[in-house]
Amino acid sequence: MKTAGIICEYNPFHNGHLYHINQTRQTAGATHTVGIMSGNFVQRGDIALFNKFDRAEFAVRHGIDLVIELPTVYALSSAEYFAAGAIEILNALGCVDLLSFGSECGRIESLEQTAELCIKAENSPELLRLLKAGNSYPAAMHDLIRKDNRNAAEVLAHPNNLLGIEYIKALKASGSAIKPITVLRSYAPHDSGITEDIFSSSSYLRELAENAPPRTVPAGFNDYVPESLREPYTELIKSGLTAAIGNLERTLLYKLRCQTAENLAQIRDVEQGLENVFIKARKAVSLPELMEYLKSRRYPHARLRRILLNMLLGIKREDMRHIKYIRVLAINEHGTQILRKAKETCKLPVVFSSKDLKNPSAVAARFAEIDALACDIYALACGSIQPSGTDFTHNPAGSPGGHRRAAGEPPAGKRGICPNA
Repeated sequence: MKTAGIICEYNPFHNGHLYHINQTRQTAGATHTVGIMSGNFVQRGDIALFNKFDRAEFAVRHGIDLVIELPTVYALSSAEYFAAGAIEILNALGCVDLLSFGSECGRIESLEQTAELCIKAENSPELLRLLKAGNSYPAAMHDLIRKDNRNAAEVLAHPNNLLGIEYIKALKASGSAIKPITVLRSYAPHDSGITEDIFSSSSYLRELAENAPPRTVPAGFNDYVPESLREPYTELIKSGLTAAIGNLERTLLYKLRCQTAENLAQIRDVEQGLENVFIKARKAVSLPELMEYLKSRRYPHARLRRILLNMLLGIKREDMRHIKYIRVLAINEHGTQILRKAKETCKLPVVFSSKDLKNPSAVAARFAEIDALACDIYALACGSIQPSGTDFTHNPAGSPGGHRRAAGEPPAGKRGICPNA
């Protein structure tokens, strides 16, 4: 049994993701896979196109054996904390051998070398000088590394490489025994509108969905997703079950207008007087106008959007704590085998729903509260508004009582394998 972890968002799941999973199995010899997946809110500071339960189920039907939710507190974080949270979960399982991720580089040695250079540069006075000059953290790090190693700077110039470097740094910082491997991302670049044969980026598919008339499957959307997902995607889109941050426009503007500078200063990622910029931006009458007021060379749009969503969910700086439980979103028979093995090694309780938590600590209860609220807010962001409370009532695919979309899916797991739940 050789288990590979994959940190993912699958927003939405497409042929490139399937390629990565297949390559992880074929080239690295992985027999089992664990996906650590963002929930209903994603790292780029946005709302997922499809809800976390459907995305997890689709992943389990296409090569991931066990899908675990990355808590919203970490999903709506910088790449550094996003990576740290996911690695913390993989380490806690105690039975994961590999970490597989896609990269534009395709060479794990180059990524590890660049990660070492970044670690050395993190506390550099020169880096602080560049930040004080108004540069964003990624831009400052790129400029600093470029002075010493142009090849490493080129590695840093690509988004998937950046995430991979953060994964490697998190593995090193935690003293993990998990071995990182990478799969060359030779198809459409991340966050691009470029397509290539049967491959496209997730951002291209999201853009197609965003620009299409309501409840209409965009032309070309299904060309880049596994054939088995075309019908489920069509059903979700036509039923108004896709979500968009634009559907929360008035909610976000209202929430911002209710804030004081003191309240905003407590929100995650707000620092160095940024709360005052948000206060001045309250005059905005639309999300695009709001982002225009907020835009800055120092703060990327993704960070500003994350702040808005952290504000909406009430996530404060103090909420960043170590993870206290593992939440399963979907599982198949191989996933059940992983949890059986983890029963002897796992350092955290494993639950299939927040309601499974028994006498949770204050931190665990807070994480569960935020994840539940994220589900409820997500329900408002759908084209067809959905009921609240689903985070407590939904049974994960593959669990007892879990929903199924098609015949022939993997058999259900058993709750008896959950340690300390």
